[in-house]
Amino acid sequence: MGERGELVGRARGASSVIGERLDRLGWSPFHTLLIFALGVTWILDGLEVTIVGSIGPALKSAAALSLSDAQIGAAASAYVFGAVCGALGFGWLTDRYGRKPMFAITLGLYVLGVTLSALSVDHLSFDAARLLTGLGIGGEYAAINSAIDEMIPARLRGRVDLAVNGSYWLGAAMGAAGSLLLMDPAILPAWLGWRLGFAI
Repeated sequence: MGERGELVGRARGASSVIGERLDRLGWSPFHTLLIFALGVTWILDGLEVTIVGSIGPALKSAAALSLSDAQIGAAASAYVFGAVCGALGFGWLTDRYGRKPMFAITLGLYVLGVTLSALSVDHLSFDAARLLTGLGIGGEYAAINSAIDEMIPARLRGRVDLAVNGSYWLGAAMGAAGSLLLMDPAILPAWLGWRLGFAI
């Protein structure tokens, strides 16, 4: 028991030293690339949520998926359920296998989910695609904030956190502007506009 306690103590000490060294490091191209990648992810989330809110009514038309209000609500619930499961599941997997591989996997799930959303042919395929999208986004939530906490020097962490999480609203603004064009039947036919909205 004493030997185990000593090993645990050494591991904690090593972890503390590593954290202190990371906090003392200067800004590097790696940090810039990291912030860019994390910011783009939040922009996509803001874009996604805003466009989906605008597309909802269009999905009721015969030119789209002919969804009922209940089916649109079910798709939204599938997305939220996926996001919760993704945040919990990928949060654990991220701790186990590392930030970088999980960030790539969750981003891949998100891209696959929105692509399948755009290609949906009925409410069941749409629900499944929204669930997959939610899993990807939920996993991104866990990966993004963990990456900021662990990889950004302490003196800059607050500003970086604010900038990255604030980029969500840039995506939301882009989504609002884009939906005005995509949902205008004078610009795009009804069967195409909503699909392009997800494809973005």
